[in-house]
Amino acid sequence: MLKSVCSFLVILLTISQLQAQNYRISLLTCDPGEELYSVFGHSAIRVTEEGTGIDLVFNYGTFDFDTSNFYLKFAQGKLDYMLSVSNYKDYLVHYRYLERAVREQELDLNPQQASHIVEFLQRNYQPANRYYRYDFFYDNCATRIRDVFEKVLGDKLEWAEVEEPSQKTFRDLIDEYVYPLPWGDLGIDLALGSVIDVRATDRETQFLPDYLETAFAKAQIVGDGPTRNLVKSQSVVLDLEPVSIAPTYFNPFFLFWAIAILAIVLTFVGFKRKRLYKGFDMTFFGILSVIGIVVVLLWFFTEHTTTKYNWNLLWAFPLHGLIGLGLWKSSWVPWLKKYLLIALIMADAAVVFWILGWQSFHPSVLPLILVVILRTNFLYYNLDRLGQRG
Repeated sequence: MLKSVCSFLVILLTISQLQAQNYRISLLTCDPGEELYSVFGHSAIRVTEEGTGIDLVFNYGTFDFDTSNFYLKFAQGKLDYMLSVSNYKDYLVHYRYLERAVREQELDLNPQQASHIVEFLQRNYQPANRYYRYDFFYDNCATRIRDVFEKVLGDKLEWAEVEEPSQKTFRDLIDEYVYPLPWGDLGIDLALGSVIDVRATDRETQFLPDYLETAFAKAQIVGDGPTRNLVKSQSVVLDLEPVSIAPTYFNPFFLFWAIAILAIVLTFVGFKRKRLYKGFDMTFFGILSVIGIVVVLLWFFTEHTTTKYNWNLLWAFPLHGLIGLGLWKSSWVPWLKKYLLIALIMADAAVVFWILGWQSFHPSVLPLILVVILRTNFLYYNLDRLGQRG
């Protein structure tokens, strides 16, 4: 604890000494890691004062684990991230330990521009200014850096015009990074709604550090002399192999198709033997009910902007748990048949939404949707005569 306090005081003292005009400003881009929270990479700003040897990294991607109700605030979209500052050597030690490569782009700023960047960062680091409400797509460690340079440089910063604008949606962009983590990929697609199935502009793609790095490499500074590239030079400061994530055969695609095959077999055998096999439906629709409750909470009871209009709700509905209860209570058959028909129509609508592109579902949920259609259809037509046979 004492070591952390001393380190913090040293950083504060170092920042206060940033008074000279001979600054060197760089964009640092870190390779993706193997954990879900790090799989998109990271961006930070390096500030070097050549006269004093001061060498700091300003990082907008940190948060305080000691925040009260941390996980609740994270789930509700109320967790604040903050600007932190560390020593450059410590920053590299950290990423060397994580085995993640780091690249640097030195920016071709004039002394006044570099000084204004440092002044902006100093003001942003003040306790009253350093916290911000995190948004993965629109306000994160990368977009904050872009915004710093846009605010300070104004119309002197000119992003390159793209001959072929991006055709990728926000979901396409995150899929590029999370595909090696199939369960994480599934969780993201279940949690995020149709609002991310819109095409991202080239500027909006800069929420990803790799895309921000590319945009900086193509940008120019105009209006303060001869037009010049924003990036003066670029180099690899921590040369490591990309993190390799081993594939796993225990993934949702194989698991959910196995469930679908089981449902097909049970339905065929049940039809032949005149049995419903209620235990399967009680378990299956109970799990879908839990997923639906989570979707509803994320849609209506959080501040997340990207969890709205989530049509996974059409096949994983909170009231699906009542199917199991209805199967257990034979007196509920008339009501249950009506609900089964509604559930069947909703699952069919999910397929239509998917085909029309209103929301892109995770590919592995297709067998689950098919199971909903199969079992609701089977129960609807056989519940009256087989309801007592289990």
